[in-house]
Amino acid sequence: MTKAADASPRAEEQGLPGRSALILREIVEAYVQTGEPVGSRTLSRRLPVALSPATIRNVMADLEECGLIFAPHTSAGRLPTDRGLRLFVDGLLERGALSAEEEEAIAARCTAEGRSIEEMLAEASGVLAGLSQAAGLVLAPKSESPLRHVEFVALGPGRVLAVLVSEDGTVENRVIEAPQGLPPSTLVQASNYVNARLGGRTLDEVRRAIEEEIAAHRTELDALSSKVVEAGLATRSGGVSGGALIIRGQARLLADVTALAQLDAIRTLFERLEAKETLLQLLELAQQSDGVQIFIGAENRLFETAGVTMIVSPYRNTREKVVGAIGVIGPTRINYGRIIPAVDYTAKVIGRLLG
Repeated sequence: MTKAADASPRAEEQGLPGRSALILREIVEAYVQTGEPVGSRTLSRRLPVALSPATIRNVMADLEECGLIFAPHTSAGRLPTDRGLRLFVDGLLERGALSAEEEEAIAARCTAEGRSIEEMLAEASGVLAGLSQAAGLVLAPKSESPLRHVEFVALGPGRVLAVLVSEDGTVENRVIEAPQGLPPSTLVQASNYVNARLGGRTLDEVRRAIEEEIAAHRTELDALSSKVVEAGLATRSGGVSGGALIIRGQARLLADVTALAQLDAIRTLFERLEAKETLLQLLELAQQSDGVQIFIGAENRLFETAGVTMIVSPYRNTREKVVGAIGVIGPTRINYGRIIPAVDYTAKVIGRLLG
């Protein structure tokens, strides 16, 4: 992040005087770098203008009264609140830009030949996880490619694997429940029945056509095979828009955990990330903006998890339709100036690759 001797006009528009803006910026940048509270003497050495520790303490008292910083311990330095971080991101942050080499590296890792869409998106998520030292996430687009092949494979008592292969190379594996003692011939019959009806149809189209046949008793499937087919082609979670949520680098979210309460908050976050309702909300959030959105701490209505920031951007297909989202989730002391442009650029790369 670059420094400036003058306060940002955007900060002054929000009622923060120039001197206060400078000091808040330094407190946030010190927090991003170290995670530790910063005191007036340290600030006096960091500031680009000469201010005495006494003057700085007075300004810090005003910032604390405004709810922008707080003291984690008695006589300690100060840390930014979620509100202070929000003001910093919206009005004080000097966003950096990726170098040409960084852009080339991101594009190269995402565009390696021979990868399926899921593998490409997983790689993109991993790239952001590495750049941010946080967790990278991608909401994959729901596949609209026609199915090429479907196969049902026995896994064990009461469990069957449905393998759905699309024309674009996407492979989706679904584990479904099945009656105990299902004979192999039932799975063969179910596979042959579905494959005979693909005909360039998408999953939803095939599912609807087969459901109509079964409802009208126009099918040669026996009762067991019908159950396998219906379960294997069923729309998941009531038709949730969007595809799978791919997450890389979850362990990095635990790096700054120092208290049991924080650990419980992270566990709750993981549970919500796995919830299908969260996928819908994440896609809705992405659709509300043309660019990167930043959700800080408890103000993040998606997770409401203190100490966690989410930076997310939508990505679009060639018809300019939002088909997914990509971003990172990490501690609130994430390097905003570096990660925001990385998320923005990666979203654009994915959009180009999806076509």
